[in-house]
Amino acid sequence: MPHTHRDNVVQAARSFLFVPGDQPARFDKAVDSGADLVVIDLEDAVAGDRKDRARAAAVEWLSHGGRACVRINDASSPLYGTDLDALAGIPGLVAVMVPKTDSPESSTAAAERAGLPVIALIESAIGMVRVHDIARTPAVARLAFGHLDYALDLGADPGWSAMLHARSSLVLASRAAALPGPVDGVTTTLDDAEALDGDLRRAKETGFTAKLLVHPKQVALTHAAFRPDEETVRWARRVVASAMGSSAVRVDGHMVDAPVLARAKAILQRAG
Repeated sequence: MPHTHRDNVVQAARSFLFVPGDQPARFDKAVDSGADLVVIDLEDAVAGDRKDRARAAAVEWLSHGGRACVRINDASSPLYGTDLDALAGIPGLVAVMVPKTDSPESSTAAAERAGLPVIALIESAIGMVRVHDIARTPAVARLAFGHLDYALDLGADPGWSAMLHARSSLVLASRAAALPGPVDGVTTTLDDAEALDGDLRRAKETGFTAKLLVHPKQVALTHAAFRPDEETVRWARRVVASAMGSSAVRVDGHMVDAPVLARAKAILQRAG
């Protein structure tokens, strides 16, 4: 599918804030949190007997000025097609998040039915094995990691050491497919800023550039974590300025070649 402004929004976002689809009173509050992209959840956050109500609320809000991504039910659910049909053509829909993505075909089908870019949520061993093919699918604008479901599928611990290979695989697949860094999974401890800070630090070190969030209080810390610090920004500015009109320069005693210049420009872009 062609490159669109909606792709740009998805690819630049640092924070993806979930809000349950059956709680429409919270939609505007989620927007007011300052999250880069609100994700109305029709899947895990909504009980089975409230799915229709959640879908209708999402369509109503997105049709009257609201703007968000929607996480639909997965392709094995009978609600998958119903969700996509209801969302097709809705003006405020930015993207579709497809849970339990396990093949390029599932992403392509979702994009074609909704007419929108897809965030492929990798949550299974099969999805991880196929992640490079999924990342190269034209419909996919971003990869995201559902580490809790992934750990459950493997029968593994969801901690960082056990999930490091999977996280690195998503980073590698994203880079090879020329996608932005992937979106890391949620931190479920809501009142422990230290735990969130640790998760963000490790995610950034691994190569992630965004995070799935479950509460508005997590937004500010997430943005701060993925924003380059002032010293790094000053270095990037010196590199870019020094490289103007010269093919070989030195900054702070180090040679500036094409990869260094590209890194500096990327830092300035993330800094806004």
